[in-house]
Amino acid sequence: MSSIEQSIIGVGAILVRPDGAVLLGYRDKLGESPSWCLPGGHVDAGESFEAAAVREIAEETGISGLQRPKLLAITQNLSSAASIVTGAVLANVEQDAEALVLEPAVFTEWRWFSPSALPSPLFPASQAVFAHWQGDESPAGWQTYPIVPEE
Repeated sequence: MSSIEQSIIGVGAILVRPDGAVLLGYRDKLGESPSWCLPGGHVDAGESFEAAAVREIAEETGISGLQRPKLLAITQNLSSAASIVTGAVLANVEQDAEALVLEPAVFTEWRWFSPSALPSPLFPASQAVFAHWQGDESPAGWQTYPIVPEE
């Protein structure tokens, strides 16, 4: 494999409060265009998407005690030089869940938004995850593979 070719397996977590609001962080990471992003990150070897979501959320926001995290879909960026795959995980949180900025080199703030009034720009993988969750078509260059619930 050349140094240009690489695989990135990540997770993006949609955290939903009882009032329906979802959590997004303002991602202002050196070398990237600033954007709004779901909590998430890399999936470690031997780790499920759900376990990675729980770990990443705690590391980035301090929120723990997720209720029923479940994998909704896998998204794939087909227009990237790298193979980028993101697991979309949905979890419920308490109404008073407070997100802290624990990785200031990546995020400057966390805010709760109505799913019908999401900010822009969205981080590309987060945009693909939201599109699936909201029943919209995948963004250009992205493919989504829905997870069929077990009977």
